[in-house]
Amino acid sequence: MRRSACFFAAIFTVALTAAQARDYKAGSIDIADPWSRATPKGATVAAGYVKITNNGSTPDRLIGGSSDIAPTFEVHEMTMEDGVAKMRPVKGGLEIKPGETVELKPGSYHFMFVGLKKPLSPGEHVKGTFTFEKAGTVSVEFDVRAMGASSGNNMPGMQMQH
Repeated sequence: MRRSACFFAAIFTVALTAAQARDYKAGSIDIADPWSRATPKGATVAAGYVKITNNGSTPDRLIGGSSDIAPTFEVHEMTMEDGVAKMRPVKGGLEIKPGETVELKPGSYHFMFVGLKKPLSPGEHVKGTFTFEKAGTVSVEFDVRAMGASSGNNMPGMQMQH
């Protein structure tokens, strides 16, 4: 009986996560599941993540964006140098080649919301825009996940025990 309950709980969690995922389109660019992590009180920055696929025949660039939660929106890259994590804005925009999917995720490329107007809480939705060199501007909504979320598939406030 317990195995059945765990199985159905897992199916429910997967279905609910899929239902929450939001996808957007701008020209030949597909944008999948924008999300961010909750922030502690007093935080002045937050990070955002997403998968971007170029279904076109020419490269495009993510050159900027904006959000309702912070006056500054930047595309950043995180790298490790001599065991130290370094974060820098991406100069000239983030190229997405034809047929390529670029995942902005923890420990890699990501968005920075700088100058937060308020802390982000799990379950909230944050409006924003992405600006592409060729595909133009598209409005998106970031799902705010739990502070420890490591991917867009984590539910706010939910953890599965094995």
